[in-house]
Amino acid sequence: MEKFVYMFSEGKASMRNLLGGKGANLAEMTGLGLPVPRGFTVSTEACMRYYQDGETISTAIEDEIFQTLEKAERIIGKKFGDVDDPLLVSVRSGARASMPGMMDTILNLGLNDTVVQGLAKLTDNERFAYDSYRRFIAMFSDVVMEVPKDKFEAVLDEVKEETGASLDTDLDANAMKEVVRRFKKLYEDIKGIPFPQEPREQLIEAIKAVFRSWNNERAIIYRRMNDIPASWGTAVNVQEMVYGNMGETSGTGVAFTRNPSTGEKKLYGEFLMNAQGEDVVAGIRTPQTIDHLNDVMPDVYEQFCQIADKLEQHYKDMQDMEFTIERGRLFMLQTRNGKRTAAAAMKIAVDLVAEGMNTKKEALLKIDPKQLDALLHPTFEPKALKSAASIARGLPASPGAAGGQVYFNAKDAAEAAVRGEKVILVRLETSPEDIEGMNASQGILTGRGGMTSHAAVVARGMGKCCVSGCSELMINEKGRFFTTKDGQRINEGDFLSLDGTTGSVYSGLLPTTDASLSGDFATIMAWADEERKLKIRTNADTARDAAKAVELGAEGIGLCRTEHMFFEKDRIFAFRQMIVAENEAKRRAALEKILPMQRDDFVSLFEVMRGMPVTIRLLDPPLHEFLPQADQEIKELAQELDLSFEALRDIIFSLHEINPMMGHRGCRLAVTYPEIAEMQTRAIIEAAIAVNHNGMSVIPEIMVPLICDAAELRFVKSIITKTADEIIKEAGVDLTYTVGTMIEIPRAALTADEIAEAAEVFSFGTNDLTQMTYGLSRDDAGRILDTYYSRKIFESDPTARLDLAGVGKLMRIATDLGRQARPHIKLGICGEHGGDPASITFCHELGFDYVSCSPFRVPIARLAAAQAALADDTHLGQK
Repeated sequence: MEKFVYMFSEGKASMRNLLGGKGANLAEMTGLGLPVPRGFTVSTEACMRYYQDGETISTAIEDEIFQTLEKAERIIGKKFGDVDDPLLVSVRSGARASMPGMMDTILNLGLNDTVVQGLAKLTDNERFAYDSYRRFIAMFSDVVMEVPKDKFEAVLDEVKEETGASLDTDLDANAMKEVVRRFKKLYEDIKGIPFPQEPREQLIEAIKAVFRSWNNERAIIYRRMNDIPASWGTAVNVQEMVYGNMGETSGTGVAFTRNPSTGEKKLYGEFLMNAQGEDVVAGIRTPQTIDHLNDVMPDVYEQFCQIADKLEQHYKDMQDMEFTIERGRLFMLQTRNGKRTAAAAMKIAVDLVAEGMNTKKEALLKIDPKQLDALLHPTFEPKALKSAASIARGLPASPGAAGGQVYFNAKDAAEAAVRGEKVILVRLETSPEDIEGMNASQGILTGRGGMTSHAAVVARGMGKCCVSGCSELMINEKGRFFTTKDGQRINEGDFLSLDGTTGSVYSGLLPTTDASLSGDFATIMAWADEERKLKIRTNADTARDAAKAVELGAEGIGLCRTEHMFFEKDRIFAFRQMIVAENEAKRRAALEKILPMQRDDFVSLFEVMRGMPVTIRLLDPPLHEFLPQADQEIKELAQELDLSFEALRDIIFSLHEINPMMGHRGCRLAVTYPEIAEMQTRAIIEAAIAVNHNGMSVIPEIMVPLICDAAELRFVKSIITKTADEIIKEAGVDLTYTVGTMIEIPRAALTADEIAEAAEVFSFGTNDLTQMTYGLSRDDAGRILDTYYSRKIFESDPTARLDLAGVGKLMRIATDLGRQARPHIKLGICGEHGGDPASITFCHELGFDYVSCSPFRVPIARLAAAQAALADDTHLGQK
């Protein structure tokens, strides 16, 4: 019989895919003998069955849930729904990948009008019982029945105002009873039925709600951002309630075994007395730092420190823990490998190796390569920082520097980012619904919340700058402005700068400086370089970009897009002269003007790369892209070219294509106008000869774009080799060069054996290969993707990441065919996917020689290539 529900005592950490991360870790902590409230996990397989069965829980699974509940009742010694000694539970989500705040939680489940009275009598604490009941009503109504929680918050605020209470904890038992009464009335007014009183009905509906939350909008967006498949599903953890809101001997908190912002080896976190878990992350009350727990409850603090150390030693990684203290007794509610900033990830990895807890290889595998991006983002210039006066200071929740225009809700922030604006999202406090706006923003500023608030945790995971808990600001979200304590007003659209390392907020935009590689970062990169097999090149069109890439560890240029050079002001006119030329002679005359400029460009690149391989792609885009389209600009250019407006307009019109992506571009330009390929070849070879005279040993790689047939490549290659060989012979030097081609048309991949007979290098241009395989333009995909997401056709933008099932299959075919024809053919990738960790792993599996990516993604590629090699070694070791 298929099993869908597991007691914590039946699981272990290795069952993460089945039990989810939270369930597996609760099971592991239970096995370690730690004080974990007892319970059970409804598996991820039950979640996927729920969706297969039309979003219903089958009778068999429901029966298994209640059978397991009865087993838990016997172990705990309490009964669900019992008036005299009730078992109350929490219902929490737990996917195999950590998704903080993305899915839903319900606490205090099992309470109703009679059970609450029994709980009050049992605990001799009427206020606690009704506080727990009002929390349950609000959470169940919001999560399960979709009654907005702000309606309940408004009712709570009314009662506080009527009773003169400033905090929730100021409300006495009678006030809490009144809150419960009003909450129930609000529910009935909205839903038309009384609040559910049957505990078993509450439980099944709550489990369904958690399953539904796997497909709520914020969870789908988070999965899309983090490459988490919808097919994984989420588990549901049903756990005995322990209470942090039973008075001043009870409390709740969140803590990390090391500082998640800096990596410092010191317990880091916050707690609140007389509170439940959501109070800490919601920022409703200001928590105390974890070290103050030693002043309040020294014995509990000492026990917690011992458990924290035990968990870190057991998992061999920094832990993020949730705990509750019930009447002086400590309970562990969760542990997981803690999310951390990129800088903290570097320090923790190096420290864990130094402490003997990890090997270098283990440390490398625990770092998310994508996080390295955050280390390469700018910081504020020190001089500007000294002269700038901060207008406010909050908590340094996620380090880095960010500047942009202020927006007060996530939707507006996301829309502004689409328009090309740099955005700072300002909120009283963020919630999971803000995920899209947070992702679109340069930085996040909140008026409430601590260092473990939603804003702080999510921003650190995204590598975004964040200042949280800036309570000295008066934020008016509806009015779209905030004021400082000195009365300065910042309106929507005004510029603001945030320093997430210090918590400082500045008016206006401060200048920034680039990050540099040193210390722990350099150590990690050195370890990665020892392990990886792939070479890492960069996509660079200028000496400046190439120099930055070399600084970041690039070992060559995998793609130089020569067309970008033609857009420079000093040569665009000559290039336009070439385009409008009436005959070959005039085209050659125009190209002669461009030749020295192009040659100088290549000299600069070769000098920066100092003998490292440089792949230069011949002209690729259609010619109309170099000409103006607006009438006024056409008139101005016509005068400069000594043409009539009508003549130039006719030329531009003649170049217009219905589908330019598949039109007169790439190698087709060289076929039509061989003189362009001749000029570019001459510039490349003459530049290589020039720098080799100065003691270098450059071997240029000339890349022909957009080949679909071997005959095309043979034709263009004949132009290249004839030109190059003549120049080399005239110069009386020895110079080796190679000619390769881009594989970016599906037919080229399918006939790669024929093409390889003429090509010494295959460079997979996965941007175009993806577009042509899908028949979908990445520039226009946005118009249909939202519909495809909502119809569950696509989970993510197929042009944003390498599609292993389709595009990957073409790459594998081309690789195999190419090697059959030319066993030692050089293979690389130069699309944007060259800096994507999952794509790099695939390139490693195919045995590529190199990947090429943008300069700032070079460190990501270095680490991802190392991880691919280590995973490969691990896999081989298991065979």
